[in-house]
Amino acid sequence: MIYRPYWLKLIKNAWDIRPLIWLSGVRRSGKTTLCKMVPDAVYLNCDLPSVARQLENPEFFYNNLKKDATVIFDEIHRLNDPSGILKIGTDEFPRLKILATGSSTLAATNKFRDSLTGRKIQLFLPPVLWNECINDFDIRNFDERLRRGGLPEFLLSDDKKEELYTEWIESYYARDIQELFSVRNRAGFLKLLYLLFMQSGGMFEITSLAKESGMSRPTVMSHLEALTVAHTITTVQPFFGGGKKEIVKRPKVYGFDTGFVTLIKGWNEIRESDRGLLWEHLVLDMLRVSFGNVYYWTDKERNEIDFIVKGKGREIHTIECKINPDKYSDRAIKKFRTYYPKGKNYCFSPHVKIPYITDINGIEVYILSVADNEGKKVA
Repeated sequence: MIYRPYWLKLIKNAWDIRPLIWLSGVRRSGKTTLCKMVPDAVYLNCDLPSVARQLENPEFFYNNLKKDATVIFDEIHRLNDPSGILKIGTDEFPRLKILATGSSTLAATNKFRDSLTGRKIQLFLPPVLWNECINDFDIRNFDERLRRGGLPEFLLSDDKKEELYTEWIESYYARDIQELFSVRNRAGFLKLLYLLFMQSGGMFEITSLAKESGMSRPTVMSHLEALTVAHTITTVQPFFGGGKKEIVKRPKVYGFDTGFVTLIKGWNEIRESDRGLLWEHLVLDMLRVSFGNVYYWTDKERNEIDFIVKGKGREIHTIECKINPDKYSDRAIKKFRTYYPKGKNYCFSPHVKIPYITDINGIEVYILSVADNEGKKVA
């Protein structure tokens, strides 16, 4: 079991703000293992019938804990009234620290009749981040991280085993999609999933997806929502507001893990032309953990910036993802800064050991690796 201090620190910091943490992430992303690393915690696997019986009377359960106990409800959505259990814990036992996990967001199932607004902090556990690979997992082969992806079991296996990935997809459909969202058209749903992973990192259009998958436009929109809620895809919306030539309607889609993206695209080896696209996926994971909302920017003159995040006040920060930082171009940045002059410009490169600041034709750029960021906001 590999210790994950980065995430334990995030959990500790979250408890300093709210008594309840909702930790979500795709299945086998390491939620259970992480939960068992939390020191001195009462751990409950809510898949077990004995745990369900134990929680039939939540007030009695909480009364038998220490007043300042730490309680972990793993896969709490398996219980009949998960929101009721969490609400009683936060409202009636305010000194408790509670961590609840699930494969999707809190609102994914009708069992959560209360969104627990004002009581919780939501943490998203993505596949293993690049900074964790270097610092904790002792994995420095960048191409192997891209090829295998970041689900811990898959990343640490002797080699990439296709059966692990196909089994994961079957389990994901049966336990997450079919159970939580009542999707019955398995073939259509999985075809849509494969289409989205084939397009990962690029723009998508719902009408063409409907045509290619053989499903109606409303069905595709419903499935897209389910895939997003279950963290299987990330939709990155265009950022706009400063100029008439900005693109405002074409979102991008990213598959949740580079291992599945390379599998579905049929990339058995990572070519030089593939690295940049796959690196975007890893940078996006880090930005989602740090900021939540991430955008991209483009205009009708085909200027494009990989990612945009909002800073303090009116600051808008740009992020470019480059394997080689020497290939950073200032063309799109200069255009963007005519609309949004306030903010910093960053270039993330996986092999930068010491971060530095450089001037590129009058544009100040921070060159760094995700490994240097340590999950903190870049500004």
